[in-house]
This record gives sequence, C-alpha cells and structure tokens, in this order.
Amino acid sequence: MYRKLVLFDIDGTLLKVGAMNRRVLADALLEVYGTEGSTGTHDFSGKMDSAIIYEVLQNGGLQKDEIAGKFDQAKAAYIALFRKRARPSDITLLEGVRELLDALSSRSDILLGLLTGNFEASGRHKLKLPGIDHYFPFGAFADDALDRNELPRIAHERARQITGKNFSPTEIVIIGDTEHDIRCAKALDARSIAVATGNFSMQELSRHQPGALFQNFVETGEVITEILTPQLS
Repeated sequence: MYRKLVLFDIDGTLLKVGAMNRRVLADALLEVYGTEGSTGTHDFSGKMDSAIIYEVLQNGGLQKDEIAGKFDQAKAAYIALFRKRARPSDITLLEGVRELLDALSSRSDILLGLLTGNFEASGRHKLKLPGIDHYFPFGAFADDALDRNELPRIAHERARQITGKNFSPTEIVIIGDTEHDIRCAKALDARSIAVATGNFSMQELSRHQPGALFQNFVETGEVITEILTPQLS
C-alpha cells in the first residue's frame, strides 16, 4: 500500500544543465520568431518552459497573440534542438540524487513522479542522459499548464489513475529548489521539501516556510525521514 506520493522537480533539484540549454532556447526562438527576446538574461528558476517563452518574447516586444500563433512550432523547435545538441557532459547530477532515488524506488510504499516546469520531451531527455529517467513512471509538465500551481492537481490525478489510490494532500510531498515549488505544494496543502542546490540559498528558501529544508541530498536517511514525516492536516 502506498503511503506517499513524492513529486520531484528536475532542474536545480535532481540535476543541472550547462549554458547550452539557454542557447538552445534562444536559437529555437530566433528560428521561429526572428528574435530571442530576453532569453540571454532572463531568470528561468522554477518557471514553466511555456511561461518562459511568453515572458522572454514579450520582453522583446512581441504581443501574446503573435507568440501564441507560433507557440507549438517554437516548442517543437526547442525540443528538437535540445535532443540534438545535449550530451551527457552537459548534465551534472547533483550530490546524493542517485542514492536517494535508489532508496526511494526500492520501497513499495512510495510512488515517485515528476512535477516540473520542463516540457515532457526535453525534461525526459535531461533525465535519460545521466540514466535516471526510469525512476519516474509519470509526471506533470509544462505541456499541461501555464501556471505551476496547477501541476500538483494534475500529478495527483495521474497518480490516482496509475494506482487506484486517491492520495490525500497529507500523503503528497513536493521536492524542489525554488520558492515556486514550495508555493505549488501549498496550493494543494501538500508537504514541501526544499533543497538549496539551485539558485536559491537556504536563507532565501527558509523565508517561504517549506516543510523541510536541506543543503543537498547527501544524507539519504535524513531526507527519507522527512519524506515519511506526517503532514499535519
């Protein structure tokens, strides 16, 4: 019987991607729209790929309807370029991640999934390069919504379809490296675990009051203890 549904963010939480990811998006937008907008300087942390495309292009002077008209083409161009260019050397798996995923996946009472601002195809490719994609049978992605706070409910429903169990909010844990991950957990009244392996410091993350906060995932046992800690309803 599953006790916990554990949903992981990707970038800054499980792994980091080199500067090529930003360059790929810029090149895809240049190809489709003739401009990369503010891609070179925009803060991507915790944001949805879909929302990032709108934000950087609006910063470059395009209107929403102009962006929407070619959005699917831009998304496809970005995914195709990322798959073509990304190499294992572009991906840094963060400390303790593989050990944590090994330990969690060996338990019959925990269901792992993704909750990420990545498009599914590019996000899955990021995970495949270091060989951790197989830990995550399902997820909620930028393909599913523009607002990250909508993703927990989508992931919750997909977990129900897979397992037949209707996880209560107190049985759901969302793990990420930004304030956006903490906020989307609160949108579902789920427990959040924050990790300071991205662009947010321990101090910055603590201000958003996550259920638990770690510098990294090196101490596997301590992280699992927090995952299993009951969430007060």
